[in-house]
Amino acid sequence: MKTFSAKPADIEKKWFVIDAEGIILGRLAAIIANRLRGKHKPSYTPHMDCGDYIIVINAEKVKLSGKKMSDKIYYWHTGHPGGIKQRTAGEILEGDHAERVVVKAVQRMVPSGPLGNAQMKNLRVFVGPEHSHAAQNPEILDVAAMNIKNTRSRK
Repeated sequence: MKTFSAKPADIEKKWFVIDAEGIILGRLAAIIANRLRGKHKPSYTPHMDCGDYIIVINAEKVKLSGKKMSDKIYYWHTGHPGGIKQRTAGEILEGDHAERVVVKAVQRMVPSGPLGNAQMKNLRVFVGPEHSHAAQNPEILDVAAMNIKNTRSRK
């Protein structure tokens, strides 16, 4: 019995669409990261990009538990002395690029390096309910129905 190791010809990728409305961010990001890496497949190989393509819609309607909307802070540096900047998760979700909260959450769950960068290119996040990948015939992945804890019951 030999250990199976997937080759590029063995990899079959599918397209999935996820509606993020009302779903808790961390749980959503964990599911997306597993799908991007391909860990849900029996043919998972750690050194190959064997994950699926994921389309996330309604990214601005994702929920955060507790007081994370006001307390979770995203930092970045401009490169100039004293150039550290910050924004809360609530400010980003209400701004022009609300999809960045979902992208950052998933990016931090995928390994860093060339393989993680290639896997992150398989993620498409859209702010509204429309996406531009209808030609790929994506299957609907109902994250809310996977576990009762995935959705936020309170406002």
